[in-house]
Amino acid sequence: LYSPLCSPKCLRWYSPCLGKVLGKDILKEGDANQDSGLDFEEFLRYLEDHEKKMKLAFKSLDKNNDGVIEVSDIIAAVKSLGIHISEVQAKEILKSIDTDGTMTVDWDEWRDYFLLHPAKNINEIIHFWKRSTLIDIGESIAIPDEFSEQERQSGDWWKQLVAAGIASAVARTFTAPFDRLKVMMQVHSLKTRRMRLMSVFEQMVNEGGIFSLWRGNGTNIIKIAPETALKIGAYEQKWLSFDGSNTGIFERFIAGSLAGATAQTCIYPMEVIKTRLAVANTGEYSGIVDCGMKLLKQEGIRALFKGYVPNLLGIVPYAGIDLAVYEFLKNHWLKHYAEDSVNPGVIILLACSTLSHTCGQLVSFPLYLIRTRMQADALVEQEKTPMIQLIQEIYKKEGKRGFYRGITPNIIKLLPAVGIGCIAYEKTKPILGLT
Repeated sequence: LYSPLCSPKCLRWYSPCLGKVLGKDILKEGDANQDSGLDFEEFLRYLEDHEKKMKLAFKSLDKNNDGVIEVSDIIAAVKSLGIHISEVQAKEILKSIDTDGTMTVDWDEWRDYFLLHPAKNINEIIHFWKRSTLIDIGESIAIPDEFSEQERQSGDWWKQLVAAGIASAVARTFTAPFDRLKVMMQVHSLKTRRMRLMSVFEQMVNEGGIFSLWRGNGTNIIKIAPETALKIGAYEQKWLSFDGSNTGIFERFIAGSLAGATAQTCIYPMEVIKTRLAVANTGEYSGIVDCGMKLLKQEGIRALFKGYVPNLLGIVPYAGIDLAVYEFLKNHWLKHYAEDSVNPGVIILLACSTLSHTCGQLVSFPLYLIRTRMQADALVEQEKTPMIQLIQEIYKKEGKRGFYRGITPNIIKLLPAVGIGCIAYEKTKPILGLT
């Protein structure tokens, strides 16, 4: 899920701990005749080809074409990948490559340092802690990462999407009972305040059996593919015409929010169908198609966009808080705990992702509760309730706590959803030929 391609406080890949890994990568790159070995000619050819790539990487960093890389060049290059580092951190990176003490790196120093590392471009050299937001655990509004040029050319991008789609489906399926529990508590909270986790769980099982806990999950899985494709495609378009070399956190946030809004707009009818299936009694709908047809026939096309406004409004605070908290936790770890490696390990990455998702949920949950209530209002009240009126009604009957009905199962599911998604993604990658 992440690409921790750096080591001690810098970009020092070629170290004893990584020697075996890099040796395998060099062998894979240079073995032209596929005999599982490198002869002198193959190794020489690899070095010549790799040197050309390193020359291109050097030139991409040397923005003013003065033949040397300076601290400002390091900061600008890392910032272009959405990662912000201090001048002190940039100097540490430069020091690790600078052999003559000038605090600048010329071509010879750069070539000698990276000659035996199989990285092909500057993205592979600098892009550590890349957060993969391809895996969607059901919130649908995480900000995606860009695919590198190498990923586009090799075709690995679509393999990553397939792996992420499978992982998303597995994560959603395992945590589907919590998702339906949340929806039931959100929708029926105005009728009774006695909405406890176990009582609602028992009510669902008694009403429709154990398999009713997964009602609506089919729609949740089906919409993964179009939603992910739309979000990634919209994000890659850079609608706001940001300069690719200056895309920072704020620009990523804006572009990601627009991408999420686009994807949600296109697949929103499926969100409404998912909610209706989750809330409906056993036998009310025979499936996804039947639910959609009955919605159109009984309530019209507008029924498929109920709750669209609060859903759209919820994207900005969720995406912004999620991204900001993750960046803060990442930078805090790098500053205080990165010693021998900037790779934090799976546990830290899971903790950061879960905490950032949780913070996003806390801020945006009231809007999503209102969205869900509006999506299901015909089943509960038999009349349409405007958003402002619904807000007033919830506050009057339940107070501030009413806007957080159902948040407990939603928070409970976050850690297992993220963890299961990560494991499924890692297990799927080798099957698809990803490393």
